[in-house]
Amino acid sequence: MSVFPRPGYLEWLIRQKARQIIKVVSGVRRCGKSTLFALFQEYLLANGVSPAQIINISLASPEYESLPDYKALFCTISEKLLPDKKNYIFLDEIQHVPGCQKAAASLLLKENCDLYLAGSNAYFMSGELATLLTGRCIELSMMPLSFREFCDGLNEEHKASSLQEKFSQYLTAGSFPHVLRYQHGLTEARQYMRSVYESILLNDIVKRYNVADVSMLESVTKFLMQNIGVRTTPAAIASALTANNRKIDAKTAERYIRGLTESLMLYKVRRYNIREKAFFTTGHKYYAADVSMRNTLVRGQASDIGRVLENIVYLELRRRGYEVCTGQIGTSGEVDFAAMRDGKTEYYQVSETTLNEDVLRRELAPLQKIRDNYPKYLLTLDTVFGEADYDGIQKTNVLNWLLT
Repeated sequence: MSVFPRPGYLEWLIRQKARQIIKVVSGVRRCGKSTLFALFQEYLLANGVSPAQIINISLASPEYESLPDYKALFCTISEKLLPDKKNYIFLDEIQHVPGCQKAAASLLLKENCDLYLAGSNAYFMSGELATLLTGRCIELSMMPLSFREFCDGLNEEHKASSLQEKFSQYLTAGSFPHVLRYQHGLTEARQYMRSVYESILLNDIVKRYNVADVSMLESVTKFLMQNIGVRTTPAAIASALTANNRKIDAKTAERYIRGLTESLMLYKVRRYNIREKAFFTTGHKYYAADVSMRNTLVRGQASDIGRVLENIVYLELRRRGYEVCTGQIGTSGEVDFAAMRDGKTEYYQVSETTLNEDVLRRELAPLQKIRDNYPKYLLTLDTVFGEADYDGIQKTNVLNWLLT
């Protein structure tokens, strides 16, 4: 199978083409950023841009690993520029060069430069780069394959599978493009996901944070992966690990959590007070960038499926451009997700099944407590009575929702 296209992301780059603003593509390692740049460069070549106008530098490549700082990077690029034509500059893994934001700012001053950056860490958009380039950069947050993309990319043999079988394969094989590209079996997929995990851990966290106790970092990672969708704090994590003879203080746990979220292996989901329209400062939840990666680290249980579904729904809402929070209602009520976009909010409750009347009442209760008129959804795996309306709360089969 050839390179899997990512039309939504590619169209975003095409729309931003030639704007005097830096285009930043961020995403977890191996989610397809380099491939996206290659696809966009093919588009440019097919639309009148010459090869000499394209400068493509991967700063993770041995060819450029000797660059000491942003000045050397700027000089290297300047030597390649065509003075009388538009230059399309692609810098992949930009975080490898100290002070990279200064080189980017200098290139932006040149009217004949159209600059595209990519990186596997969120920190370079939340730190100095964002500060120096406020108002002069725009970010595309790239993620692994959605369930819809996964289904579209299956070979003919697997396309004939039922929707439930495809979803099971999606959960076990993973959502990274490489897995789909080669239609890996489960063993190969797990080996690949293990290599992705180790690459992120070592290259994006251990090196950046100078982590000496890698095994403790792994303990924190496994704890968060095991407890996706559960409210926690650094102090609670430290207490749980210490009680299990893995002594760690809350400050170190917080530092490791920051590394895991900046590497985009995990996403932090804040709590939002729906009635007060304000965010809480503690008790966040965490979700994995890919549930199959999570499954390579922790032993799954049958009871996990509800939280796994939550994880999948969270990622999909992010892909659709929502800011996603956990919705707090009063002192005890909680809805899984409050998703905000364009000044409007949607509410989502996720459950494996609500065919049991008691479970249905329990899952509907938080949504019923919300007094505004924004859309409310209950997503389940139910196929029998999978679609229903409960006084404005729309129950929908989650697989059908993922494909819409």
